[in-house]
Amino acid sequence: MSRRKPRTHLIFGDQLGPRFTEPGADGPDEDAPIVMIESRAVFRRRSFHRAKAHLVLSAMRHRAAELGDRVRYVKADTYREGLARTKGTTRTTVRHPTSHAAARFVAGLPDADVLPARGFLVPREDFAAWAAERRGGALRLEDFYRWVRRSHDLLMDGGEPAGGRWNFDRDNREPPPKGRPTLGAPPPWTAREDGIDEELRRDLDAWERAGDVSFTGRDGPRLFPASRAEALAALDRFAEHRLAGFGRYEDAVLAGDPPMSHSMLSAPLNLGLLDPAECVERAELAWRGGGVPVASAEGFVRQIAGWREYVWHLYWHFGEDYRRRNVLRHRRSLPDWFAALDADAVAARCLSTVLAQVRDTGWTHHIPRLMILGSRALQDGWDPAQVTDWFHRNFVDGYDWVMLPNVVGMSQYADGGLMTTKPYTSGGAYINRMSDLCGGCPYRPAERVGDRACPYTAGYWAFLHRHRERLSHNHRMARPVAGLDRLTDLPELLEQVRRQGRSAP
Repeated sequence: MSRRKPRTHLIFGDQLGPRFTEPGADGPDEDAPIVMIESRAVFRRRSFHRAKAHLVLSAMRHRAAELGDRVRYVKADTYREGLARTKGTTRTTVRHPTSHAAARFVAGLPDADVLPARGFLVPREDFAAWAAERRGGALRLEDFYRWVRRSHDLLMDGGEPAGGRWNFDRDNREPPPKGRPTLGAPPPWTAREDGIDEELRRDLDAWERAGDVSFTGRDGPRLFPASRAEALAALDRFAEHRLAGFGRYEDAVLAGDPPMSHSMLSAPLNLGLLDPAECVERAELAWRGGGVPVASAEGFVRQIAGWREYVWHLYWHFGEDYRRRNVLRHRRSLPDWFAALDADAVAARCLSTVLAQVRDTGWTHHIPRLMILGSRALQDGWDPAQVTDWFHRNFVDGYDWVMLPNVVGMSQYADGGLMTTKPYTSGGAYINRMSDLCGGCPYRPAERVGDRACPYTAGYWAFLHRHRERLSHNHRMARPVAGLDRLTDLPELLEQVRRQGRSAP
């Protein structure tokens, strides 16, 4: 009796780890031939950061080299054209993709069997069951995070959270050490480019010269892992040398030390090169071995098993219409200087510094994203859909499922509180406390009006005034909104913000 011919298995550019190709009851067939498609149209439709395009394509080509004769790597204009070139007599399997658009594409394939998603701790059906049990339909990260910790026996001791607390946020919110330009942490893992990177850089240069595509940002050396071996080395480096110092200063910012003690593992995680289970298990092992404080281990586990997992599931739970949420009715288009990553056009040192980091590397950690970039967009009333697209295109770890909830819900409060309990924005005092970015700035964080008025301080009060009616009913915002009545210079402040309009702060 002849053996059935294995079905071809299609993998996308963010499904590059071994778990996406390993056979099993819910996996591809044993010895299934692999198809990978490098679509130039993806980069023609939108201007992605050059560093992001390089990383994704380098990771795809490295994976193809690892798979050898088992893979057919097709360079095509579109996915459909690429699939047409590989059409055979067998059906195709594919892991559930990570975006609504890709899911629609896969659903339209006449001969595709869609396998369960990989790369996350919680199956989608388990999240749906958990969400259905929430009274009143309210979903909150803390509830989800504790459920994940219990169900996966993660950082638990005899049914209780390790260290006696679920949450070590109070220990993990310290400002940076005074008078130090860097945290002094051991440096993160560093990539060594190879022949694949060299060939890819030539290809990208040729695409640009031909006018076929255009990129944002600068083309620096590759900073992030592009293979499974590199990703594991980066995880080792973080767990052994950097995790211990992570928690205490995870919300702090230093101009001369963008990585601080952050793992910088989001990019390989979102490419599928690392699995979240191995990351959190490694952090727990480091703590149990005595080399890492529980607060640092918990802070990292919260990022992976809490926030990252939560964002993934909310992306599907809220549905595709979520991207059109805009309860604050913010309609302003992104200013040219922001869209072009023109850090030199900006006088405010915090914004200029962070915009330059994005321009040069395609990365900055979560506090600059939220409290400097996102806060500027929120205070100025930029269209949340445009802000989401900007983050998606310009960050090496940015994908639709990542940025849609993070920007629409967390950063821009465009969903009116479905995801978070309040808008996340602040005046210059917060930036001054949590960073060294206010030193050397022409503006002063404590000043609201005048030539030295901090654009974040003035913008914060203008934002509260603009949405006073809505925010006064929010229990976490009622006190700040009431503070508007104490501002004797509010009319002058609002007029100054209005005059400044679209100019770079």
